[in-house]
Amino acid sequence: MPVLPALRELLPRGGLARGSVVAVAEFGLLCLALAAAASADGAWCGIAGIPEAGVLAAAALGLDAGRILLVPEPGPSWPQVVASLLDGCELVLLRPPARVPSPVRQRLEATLRRGRGVLLVAGDWPGAQLRLRVVTQRWTGLGHGHGRLRACCAEVAADGRGAAAGARTRWLWLPGEDGGVAAADPGDLPFDVLADPGTAPALHAVSG
Repeated sequence: MPVLPALRELLPRGGLARGSVVAVAEFGLLCLALAAAASADGAWCGIAGIPEAGVLAAAALGLDAGRILLVPEPGPSWPQVVASLLDGCELVLLRPPARVPSPVRQRLEATLRRGRGVLLVAGDWPGAQLRLRVVTQRWTGLGHGHGRLRACCAEVAADGRGAAAGARTRWLWLPGEDGGVAAADPGDLPFDVLADPGTAPALHAVSG
């Protein structure tokens, strides 16, 4: 499945392998960015267990708001909800409520393989074919006690199993000043950069 051009070098084949699980360390713009190109290309996307996921922020990254199914609070029957989403959607973004028992994980992976979609997990998923995480973030726009956050330059690392084995890192604008995602050169950053390894600004950026 296609991904945004800025993300292609992080993935072993330049896209999301159908039937695979991709785990991102935590929910943020990176999760939505991974789904953006597939959604814009016509794929139906389900989002489960992430009440703060914003449709406006998703649409700004290129997701088709008319092809997003939201289940903010799937409750104790979340495995059945996710299985239903995997049956009807090519890409499902999930944040499990807790550590997933092995039998539940195996059933969902079997459903995933039958549907040939992609399960994008915000959090840990043992056995995921691909794992990504934001290593560090640097925000632009703040001076000495004044200004406002304009863009975030993030170092993203990826590794995995099989074809995805081997660590890869890239700097991305996540987001850039225009709200989009693009490759970044940290050497070109302005001097008024705030080193910020935290995630609070990124979480604010995905609500709306």
